[in-house]
Amino acid sequence: MLDYVVLSLQIIIAVIGVYQLVLAFFGWFRRKKRTQFAPQKSFAILVAAHNEEQVVGALLENLKTLNYPKELYDVFVIADNCTDNTAAIARKHGVHACERHNPQLRGKGYAIEWMLKELWKMPRSYDAVVMFDADNLVSADYLLHMNSDLLSGSKVIQAYLDTKNPQDSWITSAYAVTYWYCNRLWQLPRTNLGLANYLGGTGMCFDTALLKEMGWGATSLVEDLEFTMRCVQKGINPTFNFDAKVYDEKPLGFNASWRQRLRWMQGHFDVARRYFFPLLFQGIKERSWSKIDTAIYALNAYNVFLGGVVTIILYADMLMPGGPRLTSIFQYAPAVFMTISGVNVLQYLMAMFLEKAPLKTFKFLLTFPLYLISWYPLTMYAFFTQNNKQWSHTAHTRVLRLEEVQSKQAS
Repeated sequence: MLDYVVLSLQIIIAVIGVYQLVLAFFGWFRRKKRTQFAPQKSFAILVAAHNEEQVVGALLENLKTLNYPKELYDVFVIADNCTDNTAAIARKHGVHACERHNPQLRGKGYAIEWMLKELWKMPRSYDAVVMFDADNLVSADYLLHMNSDLLSGSKVIQAYLDTKNPQDSWITSAYAVTYWYCNRLWQLPRTNLGLANYLGGTGMCFDTALLKEMGWGATSLVEDLEFTMRCVQKGINPTFNFDAKVYDEKPLGFNASWRQRLRWMQGHFDVARRYFFPLLFQGIKERSWSKIDTAIYALNAYNVFLGGVVTIILYADMLMPGGPRLTSIFQYAPAVFMTISGVNVLQYLMAMFLEKAPLKTFKFLLTFPLYLISWYPLTMYAFFTQNNKQWSHTAHTRVLRLEEVQSKQAS
């Protein structure tokens, strides 16, 4: 019985892995740029912030210089349960400081839900809502791209996510490599194939009418993934804009990275548990490959968890007296599996070349495997603590300007 279960899990994991590998080939090319429209849409830019006095000023300066008519966008800083000068800094920069105090309902999802209700009460209405984190920096043409996508029919849009400090440490470089890989070989293939893209937590743009119709309702630890699932369930595919770039600050040390990724995986398990089967069955019933693909994406946390469990079981079986008793699919075609594993590893290098990653970041590929391996114990711990819904704050301290980030990227 155990052999049958372990073998079945190996086959499922292998099929999902090969499926993603095939999808990645569709990210090797980019279609022609979309039609560009003159500025028409108005935007409410929401900046989620919890004790971000060190970095929020740089973002607000950045937002003032966007290449878009100033009368067509307003900035709202959500000072969520702040005990520092975040709200005062927002007012100093001449933007709306919206202070929220609710220590019982902490976290970005709750803050956004509260802010949207406040926004709907205001006398001015906006065509779309954009969401950033306080540590972000934004390309000057961001709103131009969102405007064009909205006028082309998109309702939910995710920008290209990059890191603003990829060369600070081996951890920040690992995040950067992962972002380049996901943008190029996860997001772009789905764009090219007409599938649903997934939201990344920041750099997101939403049609206002859609938000009012659906409500936010995404208050899990991974509100971006949760809202993605809700959209796809309703037949609304989020789209991806490769040219609108948002730069995100990443933690310098392993411990801070562990805490951040643990929160992500705990939330991912929660969302997968609630949305995988309904979305999968809906996709099969409607013959919607987009819904099936999104359901598979929701399963990623379980895929990593089960992959780690199966690996431990197989190695333990090999070390038992009397030799292995369980079947390993690797035994049937070792050359094939070695090739597939090699190609999977090379995908990260390919993504870096395709995305023209800074030359200085390539040296960090030596430590990148440690980052990848760390996902297995982290995911296992997240599985057993997934009922912990307590949001944890990631401190941001790296103050950079957009010109500095773009200059370092070119080096």
